[in-house]
Amino acid sequence: MKLINFDHIVLTTGNLEKCIHFYRDILGMILSEANGRYAFLFGNCKINIHQRPGEFQPAALNPKEGSIDLCIITETPLEEVEEELKEKEAPLITGIVDRHGARGPMKSLYLRDPDGNLIEIARYINQSEDRENIAEDLIFAEHDENALIK
Repeated sequence: MKLINFDHIVLTTGNLEKCIHFYRDILGMILSEANGRYAFLFGNCKINIHQRPGEFQPAALNPKEGSIDLCIITETPLEEVEEELKEKEAPLITGIVDRHGARGPMKSLYLRDPDGNLIEIARYINQSEDRENIAEDLIFAEHDENALIK
């Protein structure tokens, strides 16, 4: 078996209106709604939204609001992201800090969504600007055994 990527995650919210404001209006994700089901789309990822624990089955055994730590990669320079979030009065927890992700060193900043989930927005230090090189970065990280232990 060779796993390659996440398709989506599920987030449980206690306040749909505030959740939509945060992910759509502050983070700029696309809101999708069909048949009373909500999701946010960005890049090639999706965050499904449940309004109560285990709303759709099968589901996590003990889903709770505010129990997710999520790292989202941006192509935008992090200084620009930080400035935009400040302009939108986003609930920042940190300024820009050094971190190490799945593909190597990165700069990150942290904020919380309305349910208390920790949202990390990060940009790799040597992140390629074009999509083809980003794919090459992933292949390199896959074969760099040190990337997994840093």
